[in-house]
Amino acid sequence: MPDAVDGFLAMLAAERGAAKNTIEAYRRDLEGAQAVLERGGVTLSDARTDDLRAYLVVLDQAGMKASTAARKLASLRQFYRFLYAEGERGDDPAQALSGPKQSRPLPKTLSIADVDQLLTVVQEGIDNEDRPEGERFRAARMAALLELLYATGLRVSELVSLPLRASRTKEQLLAVKGKGGRERLVPLTDKSKEAMTRYLTLGEGRLKASHWLFPSDSESGHMTRQAFARDLKALAAAAGIPTRLISPHVLRHAFASHLLQNGADLRVVQQLLGHADISTTQIYTHLPDERLKSLVRDLHPLGDEKSE
Repeated sequence: MPDAVDGFLAMLAAERGAAKNTIEAYRRDLEGAQAVLERGGVTLSDARTDDLRAYLVVLDQAGMKASTAARKLASLRQFYRFLYAEGERGDDPAQALSGPKQSRPLPKTLSIADVDQLLTVVQEGIDNEDRPEGERFRAARMAALLELLYATGLRVSELVSLPLRASRTKEQLLAVKGKGGRERLVPLTDKSKEAMTRYLTLGEGRLKASHWLFPSDSESGHMTRQAFARDLKALAAAAGIPTRLISPHVLRHAFASHLLQNGADLRVVQQLLGHADISTTQIYTHLPDERLKSLVRDLHPLGDEKSE
């Protein structure tokens, strides 16, 4: 890779606090662009706007999804903006490029009744004293994970890597380190704190020596995202909810959607979710089907005739 790319990636790490996975994604995108451009005798650092347009055509002809092509273009835009700012180029060849049109699907979510059903089923597993102690402990762990996720909207990676000290806070706020090392405060509900206390009580001997709130034998030392997703699908099946509809990320969607449906300010939800751009949060402003139907039925001038 050219020195300019290494400099760009170093800037992402040092000045923007970009995560390792983010930096590697940029590297892959730029390596791919460089490989295509070099076949036409052009270097990445010296490419012109027409060269980049030709590169986008190659992506389209390869059948690449619009969302993937748009991400690759975003990487190029960031790279050339860096070169221009550093004085390595006198122009920005990516500035005039338009990205591929793409539709943004609405996120999957759960109803409030679905979330209640999940919590009811897992609570039954805790309350059943005839069950083995290990099963009750795992049920309490799942209850703590669910209550925390639904109360805070944490990313699953943030949730499973919470330190044990998070459970000992007497405050109603939890400090979380999110993407790029950015910290934010999220509020805890009484139910989420109660769920953590119950989990700690049932797992007193198992958790005493751990640094993590949800420890495991994984390489990271804490529960993995995959393990949580697997256990969540098993719980959904027991609760009668189709497993294809559920994942930890869907519960994060439910947190945001239910807040907005009940009148929360969009910018407050943006802050709670840790979104850098409010446009990412706006996807949650969709209305559920039943509310849409009732709006059309009750407010549309050609809707159902009302009895006089």
